[in-house]
Amino acid sequence: MIVGFIGLGTMGRNAALNVRRAGFELVVHDIRPEAGAALLSKGAQWAASPAEVLDRCDVAVTMVFGPKEVEQVVRGPGGFLSTGCAGKYWVDMTTSSPFLMRELAAEFRAKGGGPVDAPVTGSVDAAIRGDMPMFVGGTDADVEHVRPVIEAMGQLRRVGGYGNGYVAKLVNNQLWKVHAAAIGEAMVCAKLAGLDPLTWWNVMKGGAADSFVLSHDVPSIFAGHYDPSFPIALCLKDLSLIQELMEHTGTRGDLTRATHERFKLAGERYGLGAGEMTVCKVVEDDAGIDLRVPGDWEKPWEARHKAD
Repeated sequence: MIVGFIGLGTMGRNAALNVRRAGFELVVHDIRPEAGAALLSKGAQWAASPAEVLDRCDVAVTMVFGPKEVEQVVRGPGGFLSTGCAGKYWVDMTTSSPFLMRELAAEFRAKGGGPVDAPVTGSVDAAIRGDMPMFVGGTDADVEHVRPVIEAMGQLRRVGGYGNGYVAKLVNNQLWKVHAAAIGEAMVCAKLAGLDPLTWWNVMKGGAADSFVLSHDVPSIFAGHYDPSFPIALCLKDLSLIQELMEHTGTRGDLTRATHERFKLAGERYGLGAGEMTVCKVVEDDAGIDLRVPGDWEKPWEARHKAD
């Protein structure tokens, strides 16, 4: 099985490296040719367009910024639909709109292809290690066909038919972002009331307030880098998609809207390239304190693959 990979950003590059580690022949493409250097050095081959990727592989994986970029890969000049799709499989790992993606999947299937959605959760360290949880939607036959590729990158979590993976990813990120924003308020309040930040963190873990965000992301606040591997720009893209989903379903979204506004403020103050947890820095700066804790805090982007 030859695998194609389109989108070699922070997450995609590391996911593609794990596909290569698993022994698959790999064809890669990105709008930035330099992004392929790490893969080419491991034996991957370069393709000039998404259509060329699809022509040369059995399974094409995409992991790009958002809906507009996925639509370009599929419908744009030199996209999937401009070439033969029969007998090909497409696995999309982008955080995207389930409404658009179901349209694109129907068009891909109409040309004889097999679409699977598999957006991921976790941080860049999970992408490096190859144990990202992946919300996988599609027909049983399509999912089973691409299972070896998915499991080379992470943990397959079945969520039903095509499109459900995007829904699962968006509500996952909804809770993640709400909790990230709330953590800043809780930490600052605790410090102002006399509770040491490190003590606060240690006693919160394992209790009712614990979460992946608290356990995994609070050290980026202590270190003061706020995890730039996932920038505010991506947070705002995700929150816009989440609000679109909530409006479509008629779900009340007071907390989500408030969280979106807090992330917008973080982007205005610190720039769209600032780390996701700068949403907490907003509260720190408004209170005139910081939450730094001395220590050798691990950086997620410096994680190592489990085989290294």
